[in-house]
Amino acid sequence: MTTRRAPSAGSATPRRYSFERYLAAKRTVDDRALNAHVWQALAEAAAERASHRTVRVLELGAGIGTMAERLLESGLVPSMEYTGIEAQAKLAQRAGRHLRAWGRRRGYGISGRGDRLVLRLGSGETSLTFRTGDVLEQAPRLQGRADVLMAHAFLDLLDLPTALPVLLATLRPGGFLHFSLNFDGVTAFEPAIDPALDSAIESLYHRTMDERRLDGRPSGDSRTGRHLFAALRAAGAEVQAAGASDWVVTPVGGSYAHDEAYFLHFIVHTLEGALRTRPELEGRALARWVERRHRQIERGELTYIAHQLDVFGRVSARGRAPR
Repeated sequence: MTTRRAPSAGSATPRRYSFERYLAAKRTVDDRALNAHVWQALAEAAAERASHRTVRVLELGAGIGTMAERLLESGLVPSMEYTGIEAQAKLAQRAGRHLRAWGRRRGYGISGRGDRLVLRLGSGETSLTFRTGDVLEQAPRLQGRADVLMAHAFLDLLDLPTALPVLLATLRPGGFLHFSLNFDGVTAFEPAIDPALDSAIESLYHRTMDERRLDGRPSGDSRTGRHLFAALRAAGAEVQAAGASDWVVTPVGGSYAHDEAYFLHFIVHTLEGALRTRPELEGRALARWVERRHRQIERGELTYIAHQLDVFGRVSARGRAPR
């Protein structure tokens, strides 16, 4: 008879959901997902820039600062001026607190106050600034200032043809972009519950992304990853590296790593919220499906996959589309 380890702590279905905790829980999922080939292209470009001057990094949708932390941990740019734009003030504030505590634990000299934090270690110095606001409103104020523009699990919330020209204008001529975890049309839950219902739910969930509107305008779509290539060319950027960055969360020995059970519960909760009012789905069928998925997570049985793409590129040194 086989035995099963108890599910990891926190696997019970949450009564309340925290977006902040979700962002923290997905850190390890994202770390596995990030495409190593595309990240290496970023590393090489950043190293070349760092040999000449402090590298200015601008991140769109900075969340709780996990990408800034990832850049610091990797040593990608020893001296960096990082600016993160985040729409939610409480997330930006948490990012500052978290990175201050992170720096103390690792022996950095720390200074700065308010929305600006300076970390010093050896000859390296990193300044971190978090701005609160809409990225499309903030971007024109930062035109031509960044060496590297980053967006992580974010661009599928924007209408690429209208947003990219505004966002890419924040780069200096010849600047680089690293756009990671761009959703690309595949959501999968295993094992199957009811193949027909599973397929309908996943298809409708993608349709909510395609039909999403913000202030009456399109707001992203479910195939942002593949659409990004043509949209970047049209906006004057050249793609230099690309690859898959799929989320894959599966139990090992009946248990999920770190806080990834919470991550899965949040994904199922988000899907339920998106589909609860869809007339194409019978409400009780959706509720039963959601409840069974939560139970699968609690028992350490659910595997979740989402297909995404990472892209690295540059804008022309002359400010025109590369040929």
